[in-house]
Formats: sequence, structure tokens, C-alpha cells
Amino acid sequence: MASKTELVVSLRAVRQLRQVRAFYALGLALWAASTAWTAWQSPGSRQMWVSVLLLALFSGLLGLASLWLQRLQAGGSSRVAHHAAPRGRTAPGHAHA
Repeated sequence: MASKTELVVSLRAVRQLRQVRAFYALGLALWAASTAWTAWQSPGSRQMWVSVLLLALFSGLLGLASLWLQRLQAGGSSRVAHHAAPRGRTAPGHAHA
């Protein structure tokens, strides 16, 4: 069973990874547009290849962040959730005092 601290850290990590993934997705979109524009204006130039390199970098970062997020979420879903018993009910065989 995971402790409360591990659960809080896990939830924080998931939230942060979602934010990072959104940032990388935005970077990927911007560099894709930049690469397309640069390739249109000056195909084969140094600026185009730098833009392609940065596009590949953001693609890799987005892929890694997505993979880590998927693994964190899959690891968290396998844990058994323990909930408190509903109020006003007692276990069979136990009476209220």
C-alpha cells in the first residue's frame, strides 16, 4: 500500500508533467511553424536545419513527457483505493452502543 506522502508526490508529479507536456506541445507547434516558414523562405539553409533540430528536440521531449505521464498514471491506477465506511452503517454483527 502506498503511503499518503507517496500519493501526494505522485499527484504533484502528474500535475507537473501535464504542464510540461503542454509547454512542449506548444514549443513543438511553434517550431513546426518556424521550420515550415524557414524551409519555404530558404530551403537548405543553416537556419532551416537549426529549426529542424529544435523541432526534433521538442518532439523528443514531448514524447518523453507523455511516456512518463502514461507510466505514472498506469502505476497509480493499479493501487487499491481505500475508502471510509459510510456513516450510520455498522459491520454485520456489531450493534450501536
